[in-house]
Amino acid sequence: MATVLKYFTVYFLSGLKFVFGPTFGVANGLPTIATIILTSLGMMTTIYLFTFFGDEIRGFFSRFRKKKRRVFTKRNRRFVMLWKKFGLKGICLLTPLILTPPGGGLLINLISSKKNLILKWMWISAILWSVIITLLIKHAFWLVEDFIPT
Repeated sequence: MATVLKYFTVYFLSGLKFVFGPTFGVANGLPTIATIILTSLGMMTTIYLFTFFGDEIRGFFSRFRKKKRRVFTKRNRRFVMLWKKFGLKGICLLTPLILTPPGGGLLINLISSKKNLILKWMWISAILWSVIITLLIKHAFWLVEDFIPT
């Protein structure tokens, strides 16, 4: 049962902050391929939620806002600047590292309406970065283990 909880934790953490999933999986000795798969699936679950239910989620939370939000804020300008500079593919590739899955999913779905392209590039990004980050962390742990006296 404890192993199932570890797998679920990798999946859940990857949906919130991508880097936490592989870190937790490697630190707890989970198989590399399982960590890669669960990390990708965790991120993509969040992306699917924002892609297909983003309007409903925003509508739900907007009911609790006291005052009307401004359209031209510093944050919104940064989002537009990122979009103009990198486009759909760039935002998808930056999402796991910089924007987090909820942030990237929200940004992509606010600006772009082509769901099939969003999902395609997010899958590519999720798989690519989960392989890279998991292997980097795994090798970093091996290096640390070699230098720690036992």
